[in-house]
Amino acid sequence: MGAPSSAGGSTLAEPRPRDAENARAPRRRSRPVEHLADRVFRRLTIGSAGFLLTLLVAIALFLLERALPAINQDSTNFFTTRTWNPDDQPPVFGIAALTYGTLVTSALAVAMAFPVAVGVALAVTHYVPRRVAQLIGYLVDLLAAIPSVVFGLWGLIFLVPAMIPLSAWLARYFGWIPIFASKGIFGKSIFTASVVLAIMILPIIAAISREVLGQAPLAHQEAAYALGATKWEMIRTAVLPYGRSGLISATVLGFGRAMGETIAVALVLSANYEINIHLLAPGGNTIAANIANTYGEAAAVGRGALIASGLVLFVITLIVNFVARAIVARSKDFRETGS
Repeated sequence: MGAPSSAGGSTLAEPRPRDAENARAPRRRSRPVEHLADRVFRRLTIGSAGFLLTLLVAIALFLLERALPAINQDSTNFFTTRTWNPDDQPPVFGIAALTYGTLVTSALAVAMAFPVAVGVALAVTHYVPRRVAQLIGYLVDLLAAIPSVVFGLWGLIFLVPAMIPLSAWLARYFGWIPIFASKGIFGKSIFTASVVLAIMILPIIAAISREVLGQAPLAHQEAAYALGATKWEMIRTAVLPYGRSGLISATVLGFGRAMGETIAVALVLSANYEINIHLLAPGGNTIAANIANTYGEAAAVGRGALIASGLVLFVITLIVNFVARAIVARSKDFRETGS
């Protein structure tokens, strides 16, 4: 018997097992060929990220190595003591007042700078004419280029005397609020230092906010107008939600800059080591300002204590950034929610 044939006389060949398996197997996609320039660029970027992490860990280990001997000689609790006498016998020092002053001045500075910075960003991106917006943007960027020592001298010579009438007015009419109650001299106070810091971090927050709010999709804005929204309603529903994560990032960067500021705060504060809730009262201190004021005269234990306080500031900055990243990650993307 011959092999079965079709009506046209052609022979039907049975598929071989290997061919059947190949037919059923999914076709693999060939990976694109990576050129030499791409490989070099990829390795450079990975190396840069690794170098940054290594540098961060190295700084932390350096601070920890220099701080531990002084902390071991501290006769009190380093985190709760308000006194700063590391070169006495026995050494007595702590960062309670310094941490309080750092956080309060920075938080007040952000609270004062953030609304103004967002207002400047909205004005530049949505309200003023283009030429005027460019001029305002240049001026804001120029403000960020001013050295901190200039802000400190300006605050010491001009702002401290100028704040005396305002502080006295606040104490007279709003003294029933504990933070504004003060019977002392109104000048070099936490409130004045916060104003200087607010002016210093204003360009950072404003510049980032301007870039973020300027990237809001035009389609979202036109859709809001099509639904009958006013300009403010369009900004509130289409622009601000879109730039939420960017505004949070700008605020965190400003807060970090305020916490690390040294010379300007050292010039406008009458340093002491007390925790005072009265913002208008003279005195106050921050970690960075205390390092700048006392490092030159400190002995071995004193320098170790100052490095330990710098380590605490380093950790606080990392915690603030991690919290901000978590907030940004938890916030829903406006483009996905459409709200």
